[in-house]
Amino acid sequence: MKSKRLMAMLMAAAAAAALSGCGTLISPDEAEESVQVFAMDTVMICSTYGENSSDAAFASEDEIYRLEALLSRTREDSAVSRINSGDAAAADEEVRALIEKAMEYSQATGGAFDITLAPVSSAWGFTEDAYRVPSQAELDELLTHVGMEHVHLTADGVELDAGTQIDLGAIAKGYASDVVADLYEKWDIPRGLARLGGNIYAKGTRPDGGLWRVGVQDPANPEDSNALVGVLELSDAFAVTSGGYQRYFEDNGKTYHHIIDPATGYPAESGLTSVTVVSDRASGGGTMCDAFSTALFVMGEEKALDFWRTGGYDFDLVLVTQDGRVLVTEGIADAFTLDEGSGYTCETVS
Repeated sequence: MKSKRLMAMLMAAAAAAALSGCGTLISPDEAEESVQVFAMDTVMICSTYGENSSDAAFASEDEIYRLEALLSRTREDSAVSRINSGDAAAADEEVRALIEKAMEYSQATGGAFDITLAPVSSAWGFTEDAYRVPSQAELDELLTHVGMEHVHLTADGVELDAGTQIDLGAIAKGYASDVVADLYEKWDIPRGLARLGGNIYAKGTRPDGGLWRVGVQDPANPEDSNALVGVLELSDAFAVTSGGYQRYFEDNGKTYHHIIDPATGYPAESGLTSVTVVSDRASGGGTMCDAFSTALFVMGEEKALDFWRTGGYDFDLVLVTQDGRVLVTEGIADAFTLDEGSGYTCETVS
């Protein structure tokens, strides 16, 4: 059994750092600060510009660590762990609101996004880094406890049915990017970039006046930091990518990735290898993008595009398919440039 998780994570971080580098600083935004942390199981870098850059960057670092302590299922003293242990009151107003938002996104996506998959992810070893292929009988039993109907918002907090546990890992980094975006506003940051694993928040423009460049990793070449499907040029936007290449293992010649289909308990086989969701703060921000990148990966191309076309939520997409296509929705078609050496074809979707 072979794990590719750490190498892929480090390569992705290196690629993000290379693509989102900045040019010469332009007055009056002469101050620059950048902090790098390892939190929520990933490398995170917050870069800020302007007179308050240091205050904003270090406040972002503090908030990221605070959110990790609050939301991490692997920390025994976190609010999530305490909720999973039956302490409903551990869900303060902030955690309760995030769980309520997760419930909304689960309903909107027909259950494709589901925070109650925690025991199933653990059965595959993705939470504990102890990879294994669970038996069908084990999965069948665990799936009886999966579903948002097992999560109850009460006046005292959040209650779970017996056997149900939650994991906010598929939404926590997106929420963290929203918190960082709020801090950038609070400290009057004219431009900045937050790279929280596969979650990007681009504020303003680069110091040279250009748009921030965010690479879309080639899912077929996760260990090559230079292997890109293409590049998005963004300003005042969130971009969140989910892909099976981000965390996976191999067993007996078969690859199993971490994005679980709540309907089957197995890694999703949807025909997609990567989903990037792009939106702004007013339309739902990083929290929404994070949830939908996971859900639409599970849904697959047709259902994902149908969901986008309904217009219930305002976002755009870059979908990468197993058969070598890149689908870009019309709202960001002009912002996306295909890497001509990638071997993919690109289609604009309307």
